[in-house]
Amino acid sequence: MTNVDSGNDPGLKTQAAPAGQKGSGVPAQAHATRWSTRAAGNSRDSEDQLDPQEYARLLDLYDNSFRHIAEGEVVKGTVIKVTPSEVIVDVGYKSEGIIPIEEFLDEQRQITVQPGDIVDVLLERTEDRDGYVVLSREKAEKMKIWDEVEKAYGEKKVVIGRVIERIKGGLAVDIGVRAFLPGSQVDVRPVRNLDALRGQELRMRVIKVNKKRGNIVLSRKVLLEEENAEKKKHTLNTLAEGKVLRGTVKNITDYGAFIDMGGIDGLLHITDMSWGRVGHPSELFKVNDEIDVIVLKYDAATERVSLGHKQLIADPWSDVTERYAVGTRVGGKVVSLTDYGAFVELEPGVEGLIHVSEMSWSKRVKHPSKILNAGDAVEAMVLGVDPQARRISLGLKQIEANPWHELADKYPIGSRIVGRVRNLTEFGAFVEVEEDIDGLIHVSDMSWSKRVKHPSDVLKKGDKVEAVVLNIDAENQRLSLGLKQLASDIWEDFFQRHRVNDVIEGKVVRMTNFGAFVEIEEGIEGLIHVSEFDDQIGPEKAEKIELAVDHTYPMKIIKLSPAERKIGLSIKALKEDRDREDWQSYTDSGGGQATLGDHFRNQ
Repeated sequence: MTNVDSGNDPGLKTQAAPAGQKGSGVPAQAHATRWSTRAAGNSRDSEDQLDPQEYARLLDLYDNSFRHIAEGEVVKGTVIKVTPSEVIVDVGYKSEGIIPIEEFLDEQRQITVQPGDIVDVLLERTEDRDGYVVLSREKAEKMKIWDEVEKAYGEKKVVIGRVIERIKGGLAVDIGVRAFLPGSQVDVRPVRNLDALRGQELRMRVIKVNKKRGNIVLSRKVLLEEENAEKKKHTLNTLAEGKVLRGTVKNITDYGAFIDMGGIDGLLHITDMSWGRVGHPSELFKVNDEIDVIVLKYDAATERVSLGHKQLIADPWSDVTERYAVGTRVGGKVVSLTDYGAFVELEPGVEGLIHVSEMSWSKRVKHPSKILNAGDAVEAMVLGVDPQARRISLGLKQIEANPWHELADKYPIGSRIVGRVRNLTEFGAFVEVEEDIDGLIHVSDMSWSKRVKHPSDVLKKGDKVEAVVLNIDAENQRLSLGLKQLASDIWEDFFQRHRVNDVIEGKVVRMTNFGAFVEIEEGIEGLIHVSEFDDQIGPEKAEKIELAVDHTYPMKIIKLSPAERKIGLSIKALKEDRDREDWQSYTDSGGGQATLGDHFRNQ
């Protein structure tokens, strides 16, 4: 049997009835009198029985002591007992109340009360069917919270809540009771990803409350605007160009980052983030980063602020010519590749370019990725420095000896080499002389006699061929080879053996509108111009000779041009010589009666 204070009359106690009698409503003093009388003996019951009037007075006194406790009120109670399933609480009423243990567990499922603790509970009903007072701690807490919420709304106080989940139109927030934070009230700027706020604690202000409907509307934006206004006022009073400030990255764009300096945002442009090359601001900063910035420009009228970050350190390009003299070897890391070269970071903020043409002495590098990869550590030579343009030209091939400079010593002009045909083009054949060094046999150097229309008429890819070195241009990396030079020059031999006015025979190989090409010797051709075919002489105009292909005719050499390898021929000149000889012979014999026309007709 447990006795606790009623809370109204220190002398009035509530007694826990035996099993089956709880909630009987009988005053404790009446029970005590009856039990003491029975203990003395049944024979004296009639003598010691409590006076009915006194009993009625005591009962009325006991009932009146609880009339000030009404259903729906929050009262204080004392924890009497804690069991695995329930907590028994005495609120000074006629009987105790039983509250489920779940209402006293924390987030780790640990019991938060023990016997003797004073707790606030809501009196829902004065008695249930088992005679217990119906109490709720959870509802009492919520009623207290509602009172606090209404007070915070009236006094414009800050409330702190934890974001539970994202719901339609905004966020559900736990401030002791469930409240609504509209998406438009989350921040001063639109928030794209509301899910990212889940689980975070936010400081907010109550902007609407309706207890009857159970609606609470919160705003974080209002609070931020008020706080930003105060910060902005202070910041503007101290803002000046050249001042170094601590700010927070608020937003990142493709062209820069907006920095919150305390109520006012400044723009840190991508070009002012680093002395080096920055592809995107996110490479250096992320939202909510705290960074130091310097005010580059401040317009008080528009409240626009331009910020710099790289200006906090010395410009590494200011003395770059001293640290990277032309001709020195430097080490660096490949940071990016383009179609035209590779950028190498020599130090933070200083990069140099290895142009694709400076990567190999012998290879024709089509793309830098054939030689280098991003992240590679390389050694290169400084070829040029332009501090104004912030450019350093580097060379990779200059680290090694130029094999083209050694080529002239290995293969003097006129020497013979053997190589494999690596490629054919319309103008010639490339022959691999050494690894990554090719020489070109031009189509005009393939044959003395044949008119080679395409290199494939003479050579095939993969053929092993012998050629003569004609020229070496080490600076332009060109090696000229000749195939026909392996044999003697048949033209030179012809010009040595023949002179103008020599009479020869030739076969017509092709006719054109301007003349006939005649093969004089194998591989050597001459031209009979149409004006040198024949002539129509005399009044009767004898028929002109018509030349035919594949027919052989006697003719006279009228022109030799060794430099141009051209031979001029004439049938007309040969015939004129013969006619002249015949006429001379005729006149020498005393003739002359016949006409010249008759002479030609008799031929």
